[in-house]
Amino acid sequence: MELVPLHDWNLSPKQAVALQRELRERLILRPPPGLKVGRVAGADISMSRGDDTAYGGLAVLDAGTLEPVAKVSVAVKLRFPYVPGLLSFRELPVLSEAWARLEVRPDVLIFDGQGTAHPRRFGLACHGGLLFGVPSIGCAKSLLVGGHGPLGAERGSMAEITHAGEVVGMAVRTRPNVLPVYVSPGHLMDLPTAVELVLRVTSRYREPETTRHAHRLVNEVRLSARSQ
Repeated sequence: MELVPLHDWNLSPKQAVALQRELRERLILRPPPGLKVGRVAGADISMSRGDDTAYGGLAVLDAGTLEPVAKVSVAVKLRFPYVPGLLSFRELPVLSEAWARLEVRPDVLIFDGQGTAHPRRFGLACHGGLLFGVPSIGCAKSLLVGGHGPLGAERGSMAEITHAGEVVGMAVRTRPNVLPVYVSPGHLMDLPTAVELVLRVTSRYREPETTRHAHRLVNEVRLSARSQ
């Protein structure tokens, strides 16, 4: 897929924080008019402890059948340290390489990370959606900021995630009696649509099928590379 760089990746953490605040102003927190979702993709990264190579991948699924229609993976040297709140500067250079090789464009991209549920309202899904120019959603396994009230035990139960007096996402129960996932819009997305799409592409497990396929892909690639 064609990719127009937003900025240079050679940044210090302090510069990255300033850039997040600048890029946040470009976010569009509503879906494109008449958005039709026929293909939805997941993005993930895998790495071994102490290794400076990350294995990134994208898996594109048919939104109706949840069957894969395309996948791509890459191995890229990491260039940015692990800093809480700055995950996109570590992971997006890797995922950008995968995006450039992807031949089937998804209508929506779900990241295994935060969108607006982020201290500066600019998590991985916001940054990635802006970079790739695609509607994007953050669907994380844990909270980065804020809190929420109780949820019902049934699938589809939800509670608003609030931080500093603002609703930044939604805790969503995707399976009965399992821990929720934490959904927030990225770019070209709003919260109700993000929640609806996450539930649509989640079936037998806690996580969306998009995340599960991408996660399986990058782990297989990483383990295969280590065995060589």
